[in-house]
Amino acid sequence: MAHSDYSFPKSDRLCSHILIEKLFTEGNSFICYPFRVVYHATELPDETNSQVLFSVSKKRFKRAVHRNLLKRRCREAYRLNRNEFNTFLKETNQQIIFACVYISGEQQSYSSIQKGIKKSLIKLQKVLSEESDHATD
Repeated sequence: MAHSDYSFPKSDRLCSHILIEKLFTEGNSFICYPFRVVYHATELPDETNSQVLFSVSKKRFKRAVHRNLLKRRCREAYRLNRNEFNTFLKETNQQIIFACVYISGEQQSYSSIQKGIKKSLIKLQKVLSEESDHATD
């Protein structure tokens, strides 16, 4: 089932405990403030090319309402900026799971979160294209 660009369906979310464990044990990461991006190329069961997880530390944000607000902002920024990234994955025939871990100590505005998501996706795309270039050598 193809979904519209205006939704964030379950198939695009990283929910599998097995995959999440694999991501954090075998994955690579980089920091693109205000996020630490952990990624791992893997086979995904669905027709989707990427699954994403957003995480906000309970240690830094004690109140659930603040954590949820930040995760909502992250999801929305990703939903609006993922098209180019997903197109790249389709063209290069890659499947990836990744997590955006929010590392800032204070609540960022939506616009700065959106900038961070855009930067992270661009950097992730660059890293993946470099890795796929090395794999073909």
